[in-house]
Amino acid sequence: MASSRVPVLASESGLSAYMAEIKKFPLLEPEEEFMLAHRFADHGDTEAAHKLVTSHLRLVAKIAMGYRFYGLPVSDLISEGNVGLMRAVKKFEPDRGFRLATYAMWWIKAAINEYVLNSWSLVKVGTVAAQKKLFFNLRKLKAKLGLYEEGDIPLDAANTIAKRLDVTTQEVIDMNRRLSRSDSSLNQLVGEEGDTERQDLLVDDKPSQETVLAEKEDRVLGTSLLRQALRTLTERERRIIEERRLVDNPRTLEEIGAEYGISRERVRQIENRAFDKLQKAVVTASKALEAAASKALPRPAMA
Repeated sequence: MASSRVPVLASESGLSAYMAEIKKFPLLEPEEEFMLAHRFADHGDTEAAHKLVTSHLRLVAKIAMGYRFYGLPVSDLISEGNVGLMRAVKKFEPDRGFRLATYAMWWIKAAINEYVLNSWSLVKVGTVAAQKKLFFNLRKLKAKLGLYEEGDIPLDAANTIAKRLDVTTQEVIDMNRRLSRSDSSLNQLVGEEGDTERQDLLVDDKPSQETVLAEKEDRVLGTSLLRQALRTLTERERRIIEERRLVDNPRTLEEIGAEYGISRERVRQIENRAFDKLQKAVVTASKALEAAASKALPRPAMA
């Protein structure tokens, strides 16, 4: 892959120039992306791989910005995300039916997650999944609880978060203190003359075109999985599920029972059984599609 031709963000002071540079690369239409992916997969065309990578650099930058509050250099976050993107391009199989952006998000986030975890001494001893989950979700949960002030987290809020993430209250308090200290790095002066704060270089949080595209692809994929799963049900099961779970104004058990000449309780039993079948079918189909991407955790080595 022609990685040497991919723009590189060397330092924080060059962030604005880097963002302007990667915006020059055009986004790909689905047909062009499919063709380029096949050219690389089938013939090892490095020019095709380069176009696939550069067209998704903005997606990497957008994802990397979501990790900027961990006090690590944005340039490093983007660099690690780009490594994940290149791996995604290398592993991408266009015939599976979904876009590269949807697939690449797994690899980009996995690469950045590992970099963050390896860079923070406070989580090097936190090897269990619950502690890592606390590290990456504490700010989100604090925001949901309306906690925006600096300083120690209230005990009742710490207890709530601890129960939700399956950690101890003290672990929540300690993590909050360490993350709070890292926020000061956003006010660090950077730039050639040292007159610019790091936070002034950060892009806004409005969804980028790549993020919007990826979310749209996820919705399309979800709809496809649901339709596939519905085909595993009998005609009666499918109609009951559709009329009870998939419409804005669901029909009552009594109404459906009257139509089929069965009791209200029998309709409930059929609905519950059908819903269980539907869930299992969706999970099975989803796992089949995501199997390759999930191998990014832990991060695989390049071939």
